[in-house]
Amino acid sequence: MAIEFTLNAEAREDAGRGASRRLRREGRVPAILYGGSSKAPALTLDHNELIHNLHIEAFHSHVLTVKVGKNSEQAILKDVQHHPFKNEVVHVDLLRVKAGQKLQVTSPLHFIGADKAPGVKEGGVFSRSVVEVEVQCMPKDIPEYLEVDVSELEVGDAKHLSDIVLPPGVEILALAHDEEHEHDISIAAVHHPRVTEEEEPAAEASAEAEGAV
Repeated sequence: MAIEFTLNAEAREDAGRGASRRLRREGRVPAILYGGSSKAPALTLDHNELIHNLHIEAFHSHVLTVKVGKNSEQAILKDVQHHPFKNEVVHVDLLRVKAGQKLQVTSPLHFIGADKAPGVKEGGVFSRSVVEVEVQCMPKDIPEYLEVDVSELEVGDAKHLSDIVLPPGVEILALAHDEEHEHDISIAAVHHPRVTEEEEPAAEASAEAEGAV
Protein backbone atom coordinates (compact mmCIF):
# COMPACT_ATOMS: atom_id res chain seq x y z
CA MET A 1 0.00 0.00 0.00
CA ALA A 2 1.33 3.42 -0.98
CA ILE A 3 2.17 5.75 1.89
CA GLU A 4 0.07 8.91 2.05
CA PHE A 5 0.71 12.00 4.15
CA THR A 6 -1.75 14.76 4.95
CA LEU A 7 -0.79 18.07 6.52
CA ASN A 8 -3.65 19.88 8.24
CA ALA A 9 -2.85 23.56 7.84
CA GLU A 10 -4.50 26.79 8.88
CA ALA A 11 -4.36 30.13 7.08
CA ARG A 12 -2.61 32.91 8.98
CA GLU A 13 -3.05 36.64 8.71
CA ASP A 14 -0.33 37.98 11.00
CA ALA A 15 3.24 38.30 9.76
CA GLY A 16 6.56 39.31 11.25
CA ARG A 17 8.83 37.93 13.95
CA GLY A 18 6.50 38.75 16.82
CA ALA A 19 3.61 36.87 15.22
CA SER A 20 5.88 33.92 14.43
CA ARG A 21 7.10 33.72 18.03
CA ARG A 22 3.54 33.77 19.30
CA LEU A 23 2.57 30.96 16.92
CA ARG A 24 5.47 28.82 18.11
CA ARG A 25 4.45 29.32 21.73
CA GLU A 26 1.02 28.02 20.70
CA GLY A 27 2.53 24.92 19.15
CA ARG A 28 2.17 26.11 15.56
CA VAL A 29 4.81 26.40 12.83
CA PRO A 30 4.75 29.19 10.23
CA ALA A 31 4.74 27.85 6.67
CA ILE A 32 4.27 29.01 3.11
CA LEU A 33 2.87 27.21 0.06
CA TYR A 34 4.27 28.54 -3.19
CA GLY A 35 4.73 27.59 -6.83
CA GLY A 36 2.60 27.65 -9.95
CA SER A 37 0.42 30.59 -10.92
CA SER A 38 -1.57 30.71 -7.68
CA LYS A 39 -0.75 33.05 -4.82
CA ALA A 40 1.50 31.86 -1.99
CA PRO A 41 -0.66 31.74 1.14
CA ALA A 42 0.87 32.00 4.60
CA LEU A 43 -0.05 28.96 6.69
CA THR A 44 0.56 27.37 10.05
CA LEU A 45 1.12 23.68 10.84
CA ASP A 46 0.83 21.69 14.04
CA HIS A 47 4.35 21.40 15.46
CA ASN A 48 3.95 17.97 17.07
CA GLU A 49 2.40 16.46 13.96
CA LEU A 50 5.16 17.95 11.83
CA ILE A 51 7.97 16.69 14.08
CA HIS A 52 6.47 13.19 14.02
CA ASN A 53 6.34 13.19 10.22
CA LEU A 54 9.85 14.58 9.84
CA HIS A 55 11.21 11.46 11.53
CA ILE A 56 9.70 9.36 8.73
CA GLU A 57 12.10 9.22 5.79
CA ALA A 58 9.32 8.82 3.22
CA PHE A 59 7.75 12.12 4.33
CA HIS A 60 10.67 14.02 2.80
CA SER A 61 10.24 12.52 -0.67
CA HIS A 62 6.49 11.94 -1.04
CA VAL A 63 3.82 14.16 -2.50
CA LEU A 64 1.86 15.55 0.45
CA THR A 65 -1.78 16.58 0.68
CA VAL A 66 -2.01 20.01 2.29
CA LYS A 67 -5.50 20.65 3.64
CA VAL A 68 -6.65 24.16 4.49
CA GLY A 69 -10.25 24.04 5.62
CA LYS A 70 -12.26 22.33 2.89
CA ASN A 71 -9.59 22.90 0.26
CA SER A 72 -6.57 20.69 -0.42
CA GLU A 73 -3.53 20.92 -2.67
CA GLN A 74 -0.66 18.61 -3.57
CA ALA A 75 2.82 19.72 -2.50
CA ILE A 76 6.27 18.51 -1.57
CA LEU A 77 8.43 19.50 1.37
CA LYS A 78 10.96 21.95 -0.06
CA ASP A 79 12.73 23.38 2.98
CA VAL A 80 12.62 23.01 6.76
CA GLN A 81 14.30 25.53 9.05
CA HIS A 82 15.27 24.25 12.49
CA HIS A 83 16.06 26.14 15.67
CA PRO A 84 19.87 26.34 16.19
CA PHE A 85 19.85 24.27 19.40
CA LYS A 86 16.26 23.31 20.27
CA ASN A 87 14.36 20.36 18.84
CA GLU A 88 12.06 22.83 17.17
CA VAL A 89 11.02 23.66 13.61
CA VAL A 90 10.78 27.40 13.00
CA HIS A 91 9.56 27.54 9.37
CA VAL A 92 8.52 25.27 6.50
CA ASP A 93 8.44 25.85 2.74
CA LEU A 94 6.02 23.76 0.68
CA LEU A 95 6.13 23.64 -3.13
CA ARG A 96 2.97 23.01 -5.15
CA VAL A 97 2.91 19.95 -7.36
CA LYS A 98 1.38 20.18 -10.82
CA ALA A 99 0.51 17.09 -12.84
CA GLY A 100 2.68 16.79 -15.94
CA GLN A 101 5.37 19.10 -14.58
CA LYS A 102 8.76 17.73 -13.52
CA LEU A 103 10.07 18.38 -10.03
CA GLN A 104 13.54 18.66 -8.60
CA VAL A 105 13.75 16.80 -5.29
CA THR A 106 16.43 15.35 -3.03
CA SER A 107 16.51 11.57 -2.71
CA PRO A 108 18.42 9.74 0.06
CA LEU A 109 20.89 6.97 -0.81
CA HIS A 110 20.68 3.56 0.85
CA PHE A 111 23.93 1.60 0.62
CA ILE A 112 23.51 -2.15 0.87
CA GLY A 113 25.96 -5.04 1.08
CA ALA A 114 28.89 -3.21 2.67
CA ASP A 115 29.42 -6.07 5.13
CA LYS A 116 29.69 -8.52 2.21
CA ALA A 117 32.17 -6.48 0.17
CA PRO A 118 35.46 -8.38 -0.41
CA GLY A 119 37.44 -5.27 0.44
CA VAL A 120 35.74 -4.95 3.83
CA LYS A 121 36.26 -8.65 4.59
CA GLU A 122 39.98 -8.14 3.88
CA GLY A 123 40.20 -5.38 6.46
CA GLY A 124 39.32 -2.38 4.31
CA VAL A 125 37.06 0.43 5.52
CA PHE A 126 33.81 1.36 3.80
CA SER A 127 32.96 5.05 3.67
CA ARG A 128 30.20 7.15 2.14
CA SER A 129 30.96 10.59 0.74
CA VAL A 130 27.42 11.35 -0.46
CA VAL A 131 24.20 10.46 1.37
CA GLU A 132 21.63 12.08 -0.93
CA VAL A 133 21.33 13.28 -4.51
CA GLU A 134 19.15 15.77 -6.32
CA VAL A 135 16.96 14.17 -8.96
CA GLN A 136 14.41 15.33 -11.49
CA CYS A 137 11.20 13.46 -12.27
CA MET A 138 7.43 13.63 -12.51
CA PRO A 139 5.55 13.74 -9.18
CA LYS A 140 4.35 10.15 -9.61
CA ASP A 141 7.92 8.93 -10.07
CA ILE A 142 9.51 10.50 -6.97
CA PRO A 143 11.63 7.75 -5.38
CA GLU A 144 11.45 7.26 -1.62
CA TYR A 145 15.16 6.46 -1.76
CA LEU A 146 17.79 5.15 -4.20
CA GLU A 147 19.52 1.88 -3.44
CA VAL A 148 23.23 1.41 -4.13
CA ASP A 149 24.70 -2.11 -4.00
CA VAL A 150 28.32 -2.00 -2.79
CA SER A 151 28.70 -5.71 -2.10
CA GLU A 152 31.30 -6.25 -4.83
CA LEU A 153 33.74 -3.48 -3.88
CA GLU A 154 37.39 -4.40 -3.44
CA VAL A 155 39.91 -2.26 -1.55
CA GLY A 156 40.51 0.80 -3.70
CA ASP A 157 37.18 0.51 -5.56
CA ALA A 158 34.54 3.22 -5.55
CA LYS A 159 30.95 3.81 -6.61
CA HIS A 160 30.06 6.92 -8.60
CA LEU A 161 26.86 8.80 -9.36
CA SER A 162 26.60 7.04 -12.70
CA ASP A 163 26.56 3.66 -10.91
CA ILE A 164 23.22 4.41 -9.24
CA VAL A 165 20.44 2.31 -10.77
CA LEU A 166 17.58 4.75 -11.36
CA PRO A 167 13.87 3.96 -11.58
CA PRO A 168 12.17 4.78 -14.90
CA GLY A 169 11.55 8.49 -15.38
CA VAL A 170 14.16 9.60 -12.84
CA GLU A 171 17.42 11.35 -13.68
CA ILE A 172 20.22 12.73 -11.54
CA LEU A 173 20.50 16.47 -12.07
CA ALA A 174 24.30 16.56 -11.82
CA LEU A 175 24.55 14.10 -14.72
CA ALA A 176 21.68 15.39 -16.87
CA HIS A 177 23.92 17.42 -19.19
CA ASP A 178 27.31 16.14 -18.09
CA GLU A 179 28.65 14.78 -21.37
CA GLU A 180 32.26 15.00 -20.16
CA HIS A 181 31.45 13.19 -16.89
CA GLU A 182 32.96 16.08 -14.93
CA HIS A 183 30.32 15.76 -12.21
CA ASP A 184 30.33 11.99 -11.92
CA ILE A 185 31.69 12.12 -8.39
CA SER A 186 32.51 9.23 -6.07
CA ILE A 187 29.72 8.49 -3.61
CA ALA A 188 31.24 5.58 -1.68
CA ALA A 189 34.48 3.60 -1.53
CA VAL A 190 36.45 0.93 0.27
CA HIS A 191 39.94 2.03 1.26
CA HIS A 192 42.84 0.82 3.38
CA PRO A 193 42.49 1.65 7.06
CA ARG A 194 44.54 4.63 8.16
CA VAL A 195 47.69 3.94 10.16
CA THR A 196 47.59 5.97 13.36
CA GLU A 197 50.58 7.88 14.68
CA GLU A 198 50.85 5.43 17.58
CA GLU A 199 50.99 2.42 15.27
CA GLU A 200 53.79 3.84 13.09
CA PRO A 201 56.49 4.07 15.84
CA ALA A 202 55.50 0.61 17.03
CA ALA A 203 56.00 -0.78 13.54
CA GLU A 204 59.36 0.98 13.23
CA ALA A 205 60.50 -0.31 16.63
CA SER A 206 59.54 -3.85 15.64
CA ALA A 207 61.54 -3.56 12.42
CA GLU A 208 64.61 -2.25 14.30
CA ALA A 209 64.38 -5.08 16.80
CA GLU A 210 64.31 -7.64 13.99
CA GLY A 211 67.36 -6.01 12.39
CA ALA A 212 69.30 -6.16 15.61
CA VAL A 213 68.90 -9.93 15.94
